[in-house]
Amino acid sequence: MRKALAGIALAAVFSGVVAPACAQGYPSRPVRLIVPYPPGGGTDIFARLVGVKLTETLGQPIVVEQRPGAAGVIGADVAAKASPDGYTLVIGQASNLAINLSLMKKLPYDPVRDFAPITLVATSPNLLVVHPSLPVRSIKDLVTLAKSKPGAINYASAGNGSPGHLAAEYFKKVAKIDLVHIPYKGATPALLDVLAGHASLYFTSPIAAQPFVQSGRLRQIAVTSGKRFPPLPDVPTIAEGGYRDIDMTSWWGLLAPAGTPADIVDKLNAATVKALNSAEVKERLASQGAMVVTNTPNEFAAYIKSEIAKWARIVAASGARLD
Repeated sequence: MRKALAGIALAAVFSGVVAPACAQGYPSRPVRLIVPYPPGGGTDIFARLVGVKLTETLGQPIVVEQRPGAAGVIGADVAAKASPDGYTLVIGQASNLAINLSLMKKLPYDPVRDFAPITLVATSPNLLVVHPSLPVRSIKDLVTLAKSKPGAINYASAGNGSPGHLAAEYFKKVAKIDLVHIPYKGATPALLDVLAGHASLYFTSPIAAQPFVQSGRLRQIAVTSGKRFPPLPDVPTIAEGGYRDIDMTSWWGLLAPAGTPADIVDKLNAATVKALNSAEVKERLASQGAMVVTNTPNEFAAYIKSEIAKWARIVAASGARLD
């Protein structure tokens, strides 16, 4: 009888008594939030906003750690191989969780198997911006100029395989124009060279571009979504310019290493969703060109799988390849 009761008690411990205790004391020390891209880009901005809000909610510092390189692969790999204890998180996005599978022969991690999704953070189409010296104010202007000067206009990207690279290559294909690709190691270096006039145009995150659009240092031409984007209602879509096949939206999400206790994932989900859906955060992101979108861990996991399939079709249609 004693053995039977001991077995029942042990089963109870492993079935739920111990697991909830993990989240009860969590977090008891600072949490590392890995950003797989350089400082100053849209991913970095989201990470720091999420970090500030989670610090307030969880009562422990969220320490942002930059691990850029290889189109987001290096930082994602560090996070995937970290201890699954809730003290390492990562901001993932379309590039390192969906697109790279179709562009790289082999990734050092599996986007589905090696992460515990927590929630989507935000979505945003790519925004096509040009240096003011380029005499175009619409998609039609750009296509006309590019056809009159084939190979004379260059465009920047945050790197081979980034959403902006694929958007530009797909646009080149459907518009039948010749633009020269200049890949950079991240969004910030690309943006700086466009601001300096070393590259003429750039498909980028609206959140990173808006301060420069508002100051007149960049001109916004169109967004890559199928419909106008609510935070930027006055910016037309590329589809309105006559190219209806282009409908690409970037996204950002919060993840932990696979194996992170489910109760910790749930606690992080609840804290992040609450923070992001505050009026303050929504207004701040909307003013910079992004829209808060949150969901459950299971919904986010299903979304990643659907995005892997969607971007595989886009990569194939664009003909883009890693240099």
